[in-house]
Amino acid sequence: MKKTVIIGASTNSSRYAYLAAGMFAERDLSFVPVGIKTGVLFGNDILNIKQKPEIKDVDTVTLYLGPQNQTEWYDYIISLKPKRIIFNPGTENRVFEKLANDNGIETLEACTLVLLSTGQY
Repeated sequence: MKKTVIIGASTNSSRYAYLAAGMFAERDLSFVPVGIKTGVLFGNDILNIKQKPEIKDVDTVTLYLGPQNQTEWYDYIISLKPKRIIFNPGTENRVFEKLANDNGIETLEACTLVLLSTGQY
């Protein structure tokens, strides 16, 4: 089963990362929430990004961090060796996209919620 890491996960139900986690859960898709604040998201513990948790077999990273907050996590996200990174609206970052591409990672500027809703995920 493909595993998605949600970077910027939140238990705040008004956040898009929360809505995405809910859609993954509804569709019984494997996801790992990673964020700064701890909590439980649809049965999954939010892993602390500051601890740079090791996560194996990552297919996709979906970003919910603005570009100004991504820089310190570039190396960590690349180290997860995802096949692709989805830059959701507001997270677009040409520098990080180039770095990911240079490391053999596909990048996509898209909305995870739309991709899931339309069966394109």
